[in-house]
Amino acid sequence: MSEPVVVSSPPSAEARPVDVGERVTLLDALRGFALCGVFVSNSAAWFSGRVLMPPQEARALTAPLFETVINNLYLFFVNQKFVTLFSFLFGLGFSIQMSRAEKRGDSITRLYARRLLVLLGLGLFHQYVIWVGDILHTYALVGFLLLLFRKASNKTVLIWAVLCMAVIPSTVQLLSHHIPIWLHGAEAAKATATATRAAELAARTRLLEAYSSDSLWTAMLGGMRFNVETFLQPNRLVWMSFALGRFLFGLLAGRLLLLQDIEGNRPIHHRLLFWGLFLGVIGNGLGLVLWRLRSLGLMDQMSRDTSILLNQVQELGCLFLGAAYVAIFALLSRRGWVQRVFAVLMPVGRMALTNYLLQSMVSVFIYNGWGLGLLTKLPPSRVIFLSLGIFAVQIVLSHLWLSRFRFGPVEWLWRSLTYGRAQPLRLQAGKGEVGTAVS
Repeated sequence: MSEPVVVSSPPSAEARPVDVGERVTLLDALRGFALCGVFVSNSAAWFSGRVLMPPQEARALTAPLFETVINNLYLFFVNQKFVTLFSFLFGLGFSIQMSRAEKRGDSITRLYARRLLVLLGLGLFHQYVIWVGDILHTYALVGFLLLLFRKASNKTVLIWAVLCMAVIPSTVQLLSHHIPIWLHGAEAAKATATATRAAELAARTRLLEAYSSDSLWTAMLGGMRFNVETFLQPNRLVWMSFALGRFLFGLLAGRLLLLQDIEGNRPIHHRLLFWGLFLGVIGNGLGLVLWRLRSLGLMDQMSRDTSILLNQVQELGCLFLGAAYVAIFALLSRRGWVQRVFAVLMPVGRMALTNYLLQSMVSVFIYNGWGLGLLTKLPPSRVIFLSLGIFAVQIVLSHLWLSRFRFGPVEWLWRSLTYGRAQPLRLQAGKGEVGTAVS
């Protein structure tokens, strides 16, 4: 396999899906890799019910030494790193689509807005009907903000990426903490904060009860109620800021051809690897300490300002370690065994949207009370190994599907609704494949 490149398309007056010759195969493999990590994270935290459990019960699941080691490895290497990588690839995909549109002389705005509207609809269906942890609707909403940067200079994109990752989140959290104190006094603000935390805990408890029910309808209603109750939390703005920052770093990487021209950017990848590992180890080491303090209830004794700033450092550590993962993939991409790994992962990445939704459907059946009822019952190691087993099955299914069809089924629906007409689905002899993932 030769070095992945973007092949320019012939001029066309009509927008169309991406031919396989125009794809950056490294991106598909990275997207598949990221999807695996996202699934492990979702399973370890949400699908299994651990974040919904009372703290003492959650600690009991990680009490054995083996489970403690597995949990710490998960927190250090997986938690929040792969959603960072997935978001980065979303922004990079946007950059590639902009480049293709410019070469055709088309405007990307209307087409991309339609893509985002369809993605928003799919995400809201996923969020309110299947599982409360949907990421697609957030990507769609933040994607509209990404459109504002389509003509911005690289310097402007970089400045806003840094602001979104390092300044805006902590500012929002600090203001949400201090404004009530300034307006109503420390005691009243403390009472309000205590009531807010109690309400959040009660919402999670109700969601756990709903998901533990043997009624699918009860689980769906419980998820809908949780979504409504938590929709306007300040943390949503924080998460959207992080998402936009990751998108913008991906947009910048696409403009610099960071993954399209690996040889030309090899020095950059070496620097990314060094600084990503160095700063990522510091940030995620701090994250392990914070997780331990939080699990023991000691974070409450720390000032809110200090807690916010430490969490910010931890989040930046996730960003840097995610950057190191990208650099490792890029630097190893010419090696034969790595290209074989890419060949395994690429179909999963091309069907990322389908596989993401399938992961939710399978997981809610495995864990929720109306299915197999494993919610809150499995320790981290079993949850992680189970999710890896499911992902292995998805690899096989993705290879089988794409040997016969151009798109994943949900990708086909996304494209058909975006272009306003049904796209050809079956592969034809002698025709190039088409398809892409969430990008």
